[in-house]
Formats: sequence, structure tokens, C-alpha cells
Amino acid sequence: MTAATTARRTARTVAAALAALALAGCGIRSTPVPVDAGPAPSRASCAAPGDGEEGRPGDGAVPADVFLVCGGGVTAVERAVSPENGKPGRATRLGTARALLDELQESPSRAEDEAGFSSAVPESLEVSGPQRGDPGETLRLSEEPGGLPPFALAQIVCTFAGTAAAGRDDSVVLGGPAEGGKGGPPRAYACTGALRGDPEAGRTAGTPLSG
Repeated sequence: MTAATTARRTARTVAAALAALALAGCGIRSTPVPVDAGPAPSRASCAAPGDGEEGRPGDGAVPADVFLVCGGGVTAVERAVSPENGKPGRATRLGTARALLDELQESPSRAEDEAGFSSAVPESLEVSGPQRGDPGETLRLSEEPGGLPPFALAQIVCTFAGTAAAGRDDSVVLGGPAEGGKGGPPRAYACTGALRGDPEAGRTAGTPLSG
């Protein structure tokens, strides 16, 4: 083997070693190895679509805040809500409550879903008026308020508050099933920060009322 040949081979070996070191310095491996970077970051923004753009137009619809679950709490989204009798100026407490409950039971729109919103209110839940002996502003649910799924009570209370479905002091008076007059005493609920942010707060929330 000539000295020239040996020099060329040595040069190639050194060049290859330098290339490998350069790749290693750039964080590039010479052989592909799968890397677990963990779960993808959440895309939930909890940024509510505005200006009632998620509502259904027409039929006397009016803008209303409907509270949905997002990011560990409940947050208002604006929707166009059609009162039960179709005439906003003549909305009754029960009619308003039923229209708002219908909205809470609707699946989130595409924009709401993409922003991370959902609803915990059961589709089977119904609302009726006071039973005998109840305060006049009472709304009776077909399930005990304290037994609803986490966040569902907060959604209902905060959505009803500030509307015709609320009581005189803006509280929401709710009771359980009224069949046979066996429902428990109604309770007055306020849309507090604790209720909006704690899924278990609904089990002990509310002030008992008498007729």
C-alpha cells in the first residue's frame, strides 16, 4: 500500500468522524429513534363565540347568556333564545325556564365545541312550576338539584339568574320532583364564584325556603 493511498483512507476516516460529531452536536441521531413528546397540548380556549352568533335567529329570539362547562368551570356563551310562547315581552317564569333549559340540553355548536365547551345538563331533565305550598317563584326539576351531575346545577342556576326565570332578588328557587307532593323543600340559589368553579359545590348550595 502506498503512502498516498494510506493518506487518502486516513483523510476519509477523519472526515467521517467529523461529520458524525457535527450531527451529534446538532442533536441529530445517526439512526431514527421514536421520541415520546407526551400528549398534544389542549386546544380548548374557552373563548365564547360572541354577539349571539351561535343562536337560532327569528321566532322572536332574544340574546341570552347560557352557561356551559369549560376549563374546570362554567362560562357564559351568548345565544339567541326563543321564548316558549314566542313573545319576549310576555315571557313567563316557567316559559323562560323551559326555553333556557332547552338551550342547556342542546349539543354545543361547532364553534363552541372547538373552543372546549360542553354541557352536563341531562337531556331528560324537565322543569315545572311550584307545587302547593311552594313560594311563587319556585321551579321544580324532575331530579333533585343536589343530585344532578357535577356542574349541571351551576349551569342551570347561572343561566336562569338575571332572567324572568329568577326570583325577586335575582336568586333562582329550585326544588326536586313534585309528583304526589313529595318533593323536598325548595332552595334559593345564587350564581356564586364557588358554584361556577367547583363541581361539588352544588351538593350543599342553596338556602332552604318555606312557603
